[in-house]
Amino acid sequence: MKKTYLVTGGLGFIGKAISISLLQQGHNIIVFDNNFREKRFFLQNKNLKIVKGDIRKKNDLNKVKTNIHSVIHLAAINGTQNFYDKPELVLEVGVKGIINIIDFCKNKNIKEIILASSSEVYQNAPSFPTNENVRLIIPDPYNPRFSYSSTKIISEILLLNSSFFKRAIIFRPHNIYGPDMGLKHVIPELIMKTFKAKKTVKIQGDGKNKRSFCYIDDFISAFNIIIKKGKHKEIYNIGNTEEVKILYLSKLIVKLMKQNLKIEKSTKSFFNASRRLPDLKKLYKLGFKPKFSLNNGLLKTIEWYNTNYK
Repeated sequence: MKKTYLVTGGLGFIGKAISISLLQQGHNIIVFDNNFREKRFFLQNKNLKIVKGDIRKKNDLNKVKTNIHSVIHLAAINGTQNFYDKPELVLEVGVKGIINIIDFCKNKNIKEIILASSSEVYQNAPSFPTNENVRLIIPDPYNPRFSYSSTKIISEILLLNSSFFKRAIIFRPHNIYGPDMGLKHVIPELIMKTFKAKKTVKIQGDGKNKRSFCYIDDFISAFNIIIKKGKHKEIYNIGNTEEVKILYLSKLIVKLMKQNLKIEKSTKSFFNASRRLPDLKKLYKLGFKPKFSLNNGLLKTIEWYNTNYK
């Protein structure tokens, strides 16, 4: 069945990938985004419409006049530096955004919504791999670092306690990466540092923190399964179980880029969870099978940044 999706934050890295995938499946896509990143969509399609607007403003959402079957809500302010520099904006976009999009759905009688949450809701998780049922906490309300994760927890609670929707699904992405993801995440930061470095690549902290990285194509495969088979008011981790230390990741990127550079450790300046490793059993039961190893995904990502930024 051909559907019309409203994708908030659809000009972002994940939002654009989702939109392109759904367009390729023959669906209609309306992207709602204020485009503060000044990005282009790069794809011309008769089934694509882009509406410029601020998710904090209900009047901007009301610019969307088309009948919508489903909303995919991704609009947010991400990036660790933004959490510290602009916590009020992060909170305003996150909290007003979810309230406004739920009200929009009610006014338009849209009964299906898919919400992008985050692995940030786990903080330092109590167990690994971490399943979707562990406790969610805000370690320190005085620390602006947790402005973003707070909005995701609030968004989940608002959605899970709504009786309006017939189908409401939440997904928690874990360190999704790939071409054209900007410059403010660990993998593109390391790639760009390696391009510019002469002798050393400086990393934040001691590099002992562990993460599992999921290539964007695997993310899209998982998302497409969730959108088809996901159950009402269920939460799904999306990610990969190939866990590595940031120090190893740094050395691997330098190696794949065929550079002879040393890794220089530094003093930690931000809160950083010691590990992030998702339990993917729920996703596997729906039929998800990852295809990209970290090496293969990094090679594709490095190639893109080499072509577009070097």
